[in-house]
Amino acid sequence: MGALATQPATALEAFLRQEALRPSTTYLVQPLPDGSIQRLTWAEVGEQARRAAGYLASLQLPAGSCIGLLAPNCAHWIVADLAIWMAGHVSVPLHPGLTVDFISQVARHADLRAVFLGRLEGWPAQSAGLPDELVRLALPQGPEEAGVLPWSELQQHSPLEPHKPAADQSATIIYTSGTTGVPKGVVLSFASMYLAASNFLRLFTISASDRMLSCQSFSHIGERQFIEMTSLLGGQQVFFVERAASFLEDCRRARPTLFIASPRVWQDCMDACDRRWPARWQGALLRLPVLGPRQGRRVLTYLGLDQVRYAVSGAARLSPALQHRFAEFGLQVVEAYGMTENCGYSHVGRPSKARPGFIGLPNPGVECRLGDQGELLVRSKTLMLGYHKDPARTAEVLDEDGFLHTGDVAEIDQEGFLRLTGRLRDIFKTSQGRYVTPAPIEQRLMDDALVEEACVVGQDLPQPLALVRLAPGLTADKVTLGRLQVLFESVNETLPATERLGCLVIVQSAWDIAGGFRTPTLKLRRNVVEATYHRHFQYWLVSGKSIVLEESDP
Repeated sequence: MGALATQPATALEAFLRQEALRPSTTYLVQPLPDGSIQRLTWAEVGEQARRAAGYLASLQLPAGSCIGLLAPNCAHWIVADLAIWMAGHVSVPLHPGLTVDFISQVARHADLRAVFLGRLEGWPAQSAGLPDELVRLALPQGPEEAGVLPWSELQQHSPLEPHKPAADQSATIIYTSGTTGVPKGVVLSFASMYLAASNFLRLFTISASDRMLSCQSFSHIGERQFIEMTSLLGGQQVFFVERAASFLEDCRRARPTLFIASPRVWQDCMDACDRRWPARWQGALLRLPVLGPRQGRRVLTYLGLDQVRYAVSGAARLSPALQHRFAEFGLQVVEAYGMTENCGYSHVGRPSKARPGFIGLPNPGVECRLGDQGELLVRSKTLMLGYHKDPARTAEVLDEDGFLHTGDVAEIDQEGFLRLTGRLRDIFKTSQGRYVTPAPIEQRLMDDALVEEACVVGQDLPQPLALVRLAPGLTADKVTLGRLQVLFESVNETLPATERLGCLVIVQSAWDIAGGFRTPTLKLRRNVVEATYHRHFQYWLVSGKSIVLEESDP
């Protein structure tokens, strides 16, 4: 009992504590392709992790070697992560949708010695990005081919007595591509990850009775901290999504009490509602005194979100209109803000203090201030150790006072509420010598239900213009064009003369990861958008039209 009474210092120690306290309690719930459900207890997770760690130890790698994890989020992702730590190594997550080139860059930059592989839609093409000498290990449902050691064989090794890492040691290197496409390896310590997770437990009052649904990649810092790390510390049950098409079924099974997702997932949930109940009919019913709350509850039950007591959106801005619609159902979705460089721990909204247009207040222990040009600077004990093999870039973002220069332009009101207004590097200068911050203009456009995405450009142009993608299901017919004209005029009325748009251009092609338009975390690569359409900008501006179709360019 003395060992259990000792306060753990790392997530691995916290897991060992949970394992000892509740060995037969289900920890991870994984739906399988054949429709069956795999449930792993804390003891089973520990046993499998120790055996996988035993295999890693047999490789006799230097202590602190980098081991990759190229897999979608699943129960055995966490098992493998624990195994890497138990063997005294550093885990390096790779997003399952990464390109071959990016995988190759990360594998060589991190000096990966082995990699765990899950079920990958891009395999075997992605295999070309992994060095031939790399030890390849399959998770359950991973590739079944020569040169890849099956999980069943890993489990034949003798269990390893877990290595106990020091709190200040490197726990993981998370590579972020950024919008420039240049990978940066963010090195996080056990101490930083532990502190962020332990504070999340208090912020969200998380306990072992809670249930969480993991639906995004663990290569995202938000999912890693909010799902994996908090569950290791708090003991809550974690459910997984088998595939995108089974999301509703998986969510209804989990009935999470806490749910964090990207705006895209929240929009998918709303789209599912609208397919079941027409939005106009929903709106009328929700306004009724007695039937309205019942209908809201009915919708949330249909989604599997009726037990959620804390709903969070992160990774990108959540549309106020979407936030309002969920509030009508009785679910207040708040926004969270953080970077990989600070373990995703910076600001979060409080349901009791929701403020439209603002993210929220600083998390406990976070100091923030505004630097040059309104750049947000934050400081806390959750900051990274630095960028892997890149002291120069580390010095650029971590100043002498210990503040992280986020690159985000922000506003902070008198009560400390944070609002992001754009990225510092996105600000451009027109040929008239006027600076334009594109993000606020883009937000105004995307607040309208007509527009799914917008990208405002104008470097060295007489005036800015906006490239827009219409919301799903809309076509550029006469009615839509008329509504876009009204939107165009209303947005321009709110802007100073130097920032007014010359035109809106309706873009037909998708801005997706496969085309290079997005990072693995779905952030838009503005430089790729500009390079793709740059040769048309002048023509569109002088076309004499307020609303331009992409294909109208001769």
